[in-house]
Amino acid sequence: MSVEVEVDENDLAEMVEQVWEAYLDPEGVSPLMQTYDENQPSEVHSSVSITGSWSGHVVYASSRAAAKRAAAAFLAMELEEVSEEDISDTLGELANIVGGNVKAMLPAGAQLSLPQVVLAPESSARYPNTERISGVYGLWEGEPVSISMWQSSTDTKEEGA
Repeated sequence: MSVEVEVDENDLAEMVEQVWEAYLDPEGVSPLMQTYDENQPSEVHSSVSITGSWSGHVVYASSRAAAKRAAAAFLAMELEEVSEEDISDTLGELANIVGGNVKAMLPAGAQLSLPQVVLAPESSARYPNTERISGVYGLWEGEPVSISMWQSSTDTKEEGA
């Protein structure tokens, strides 16, 4: 059974800001500029699932250029040195870090999955019976980046049946 989520947009925004400052922009020269556009395009994405006391997903999505820039920053590499594997590893880690922070705010019993990474548009990802409940949407050096939460609606439908 899933409980009401206790993580709101402000909590998620604070988590994203902390991750950004710690891993992607430690000098504070290139922050994520929020656009609040939940329909912005993406070319790659990663996610972790949370099950137990709450059921849903945390999804990181961005342009390929932003993902490559994130890998370079995260791995302390030059942009031209970044491989597809570096991008995949970094996207998985970013979803895992934010997902772990979300899990820490949930009631006991929540479990975090291993990250799933798809170097394809978010629209190719399917989260059946879910609803987007929160998100941080912005531009990083002109490239779209989003981190969103999707809650499973399966438990709600079963309880109301």
